[in-house]
Amino acid sequence: MSRYATVNLMDVENSIGDRVPGLEGRFGRKHLDSRDLGVSLFRYPPNLRSPFAHSHREQEEAYVVVGGTGRVLLDDEVIDLRQWDVLRVAPEVVRAFEAGADGLEIIAVGGPKPEEGDGVMGEAAWPEA
Repeated sequence: MSRYATVNLMDVENSIGDRVPGLEGRFGRKHLDSRDLGVSLFRYPPNLRSPFAHSHREQEEAYVVVGGTGRVLLDDEVIDLRQWDVLRVAPEVVRAFEAGADGLEIIAVGGPKPEEGDGVMGEAAWPEA
């Protein structure tokens, strides 16, 4: 492992593909050659609500809203988000995001990731409006 690394997240491949049309997910961990730190960029087009949610077995995460507005589903609670909000989420909390009218751009920062993986995927149970 090198003493430092730099990567432009816009140069990292979009790993979401066609799984959620319009959503971009660029995962920087491997490009940073980091043992303990993951940094990712998620870009949601206007009004996109993620149909998927996830939690973790071990990894705590923080999310920084760097553009737009939106909402986050945390278990069964919905929280509004705006630019420069920082949200910390414990591993076991199920989370999903929804972009506002201007879209939503989030930087996600995670801690050490077990070799066998850590994410637990599920459906997002958004409450009815």
